Parts: sequence; C-alpha cells; structure tokens
Amino acid sequence: MKIIVPMAGIGSRLRPHTLTIPKPLTLIAGKPIVQRLVEDIANVLKQPVEEIAFVIGPTFPADTEKKLLAIAEGLGAKGVVTVQEQALGTAHAIQCAKESLNGPCVVAFADTLFKADFTLDADADGAIWVKKVDNPKAYGVVKLQDGIITEFVEKPEEFISDLAIIGIYYFKKGEILREEIQYLLDNDIKEKGEYQLTNALENMKQKGMKFVPGQVNEWMDCGNKEITVDTNGKILQYEHQEGKKLVADDVILENSEIIPPCYIGNNVKLINTKIGPNVSIGTNSVVENSTITNSLIQNNTAIKNATLNNAMIGNHVEYDGNFTSVSLGDYSQLT
Repeated sequence: MKIIVPMAGIGSRLRPHTLTIPKPLTLIAGKPIVQRLVEDIANVLKQPVEEIAFVIGPTFPADTEKKLLAIAEGLGAKGVVTVQEQALGTAHAIQCAKESLNGPCVVAFADTLFKADFTLDADADGAIWVKKVDNPKAYGVVKLQDGIITEFVEKPEEFISDLAIIGIYYFKKGEILREEIQYLLDNDIKEKGEYQLTNALENMKQKGMKFVPGQVNEWMDCGNKEITVDTNGKILQYEHQEGKKLVADDVILENSEIIPPCYIGNNVKLINTKIGPNVSIGTNSVVENSTITNSLIQNNTAIKNATLNNAMIGNHVEYDGNFTSVSLGDYSQLT
C-alpha cells in the first residue's frame, strides 16, 4: 500500500502559525498533523505501508523534507518528497507524485484528521471517506444507491446528499487515477480555473469503476485557530481514553497541578500553575503563575501571569499577560 499526501497549501487560515511552519507539520498533542494522518490511515487499512509520497509547496522551509522522510521511516515506509510549483488544483497536486501512483494507494489531503473503524470492500475499485454534515453546501458530497457512489457533486446549491467528502480516497489501481488525471492536464480540462480530482473520479465512474463510501466516526479539521484548538482537545481525550502516556517523565512541577487530559512535552517546567483539561504544551517550555485550559502551546515558549482559554501559542514565544483568548505566533495577535 502507498499513501500520497498533497500538502502544498500555504495554510493561510491558520496564520500567523503557518508563516514559519507548514500547517501539516503543526504539532497537535505533541505530534505533527501529517504524522497523525498517515498513522491513522495505516491503522484503518490494517496492512503495511510501503511508500509515502508527500507533495509540498515551493516556499516550505528547507528542513521540511527531512522531517517528512523521518515520518515515513517511523512507519517502516519509503519516503518520497516532490514539489508542486504552482497551485493548480487537487488533481494537479496528486499528479506531482505520479511516480507513486501505481498499485493500491490512498490519497489523503493533509488538513484533516479522523477516527474510523471499517473494512475496505475487496471488490470495489476504490473508497471515498465521507462524514454526514449539517451544511452540505460547503463541501463536495457523494450520492449513494445500494451502497455504491453514483454521483460526485462539488458544493451543491440544492440538497443532493449530506455525505461530505473529507479528503481521503482509496484506489485499488493508482495507475488508472494517474491516467485520468493526465487526461485532464493534457486536454486542459479545468473547473473554476483548476484541475479537480472530482472530474477524474467522475470519468472513472463513467467507465464502470465502482466506488464505495468509507464512513468515519469523527472528522476533525485543522483549518483555523479555533477548530485546531478544538481538535487538539479531541485528540487528547481519545489518547487519554486509550491509556497513552501524555506527560513526559522529566516534567518539573512546583506547586502546580495537571488536570487530564493534557500533553506535556519533555523538559517542561510548571511553577504555581494549573494546566488542563485539554491542553498541550511543547518541549522546553516554562509556565509560571498561570491557569490554562483548552489550549495549544508549541515548543520553547515561556508563559507567566496568564489566564488562558481557547489559546494557540506558537514556538519561541514569550508571553506575560492576562488575555483570555489568544493567538500568538509570528506577527502575534492578541484578541
């Protein structure tokens, strides 16, 4: 099995946190979003992953490739990194990894996390992960008949279905997807100015290929600050219930309390502080004289005299204050 991860977007909705770190490498409960994504896919598929191909943007930091190759290696897979020089749509992004599009593969866009437990239909040509939503107008959706996908509709104005495509797809034969996308590129077939994956899927369906839905129990976005903080809390709750170790052994507590679930990284010092629930604090950080709930704090950060809730604070930040809803990173924001 191969996994293709298009992740070249600049993450503008999560600025300022994505000005120096690509959104898929933002830490959620101490682990990059993209690492959690590929690990979750591997767990659902219940089979070895031989290769992970990452498609990044041209302005990503120089150490991005090294980090991504390490993530692939951690799953026992070969890592491949390619660059999408221009943002020309979902199909174009996938085709940047065309050398990896052969045999069974999963395509997963790296701005979402999920929880699911299902078995792929061995007779199907592919599967598309979906989730019921209240407002399908905001998503691409699928229409079903007898458990088979009969139609793909991008942001329908009138109700077609409430099963939203979450951005994860399985293909039994990746080379067929590669050929269909190449057809779009060669014939300059665009929708809203971009090469769309849904057009390739529709062509495949018209040729008799059978796609089935893979429904997820939980769909967690990492688009902007508010929903990223919320996703951090959900992940912490899942991992706490699973009995995972979330607090490093070398955390120093001085007259402080940790209310689970919380992730506390290595070499963190808490002084006269109450942390939790639903808080992540990255490595080498110090928190003093503070109360923090429902927040996400990255590495090498110092916080004191703070009362924080629903906060997201970046790396290498020094914060001293009493604001209650905070977004801090490069070009810091206090709200």
